[in-house]
Amino acid sequence: MVGHNGLKLRMLLAGSILFMFYAAIAGFVFLSFGTGTPILLAVALGSIGFVGFQYKFGKWMALRSVGAEEMPEGNRYNRIHRSVESLSSDMDIDKPRLMVAKMGVPNAFAVGRKGAGVVVVSQEIIDLLNHDELEGVLAHELAHVKNRDVVMMVVGQSIASLVGLAVQFAYFFGGEQNFGSYIVGMVLGTVAQMIVSIFVMAISRYREYVADRDAAEYTNNPDAMARALEKISAGAKNKEMRGENTVNALCIFGSSGSLIKRIFSTHPPTEERISRLRSMDAY
Repeated sequence: MVGHNGLKLRMLLAGSILFMFYAAIAGFVFLSFGTGTPILLAVALGSIGFVGFQYKFGKWMALRSVGAEEMPEGNRYNRIHRSVESLSSDMDIDKPRLMVAKMGVPNAFAVGRKGAGVVVVSQEIIDLLNHDELEGVLAHELAHVKNRDVVMMVVGQSIASLVGLAVQFAYFFGGEQNFGSYIVGMVLGTVAQMIVSIFVMAISRYREYVADRDAAEYTNNPDAMARALEKISAGAKNKEMRGENTVNALCIFGSSGSLIKRIFSTHPPTEERISRLRSMDAY
């Protein structure tokens, strides 16, 4: 139903660039510690282990930080379960585990991958939105699971961290090993990590547009998704979100701000997202 040629092309480009960053890390290790199969194996296993740890630990922390609890299939949440079942079937994915949390703001997020996804919905967003608006939000989060967005972000952020560490150690071990060189290495490593992170955040913002489009097409209701974003944006103003530092990058709504904040934001401006959805509705 929904094509992703644009997303696939961008992911191919993103994957190629991230691979180059990873190759640069491997090259540094080889030049510093020698070459050979044992070194190659150590780098590969270490990198996989690092990404795997971030994925598992990040998922656990995200659910714990907002106090997420299982969403029972009773009368109160029955309609949500049925909508997710129908949307999951349309998207050809397994129905994810549904959880509910009191986050302090209307919001929702997804963690995990196809076959092991979890969608967390705040009680505040359930109370705020009409069913068609909430269905748009649910479709948006299911699209993230279908498109493996969480996995992609974890890999990207892990490579950013590895690049930062590689630059830091390269400077420290490449010159005089004293406190001053350690501080300079830390600064250079942080700058390198920021540069890779800017690239990863840009990809994340694009994936939000894709998830919006998927939600609009699978529900056949772009206006409902646009209205949901308007209500969520208004409902989150001047309110503090529980677990914000841990799950903000995962949520459907991200606050906009200065140019610097936008560059490092995982979400595009809400006004632009709404505008694109309105254009779909008009078309």
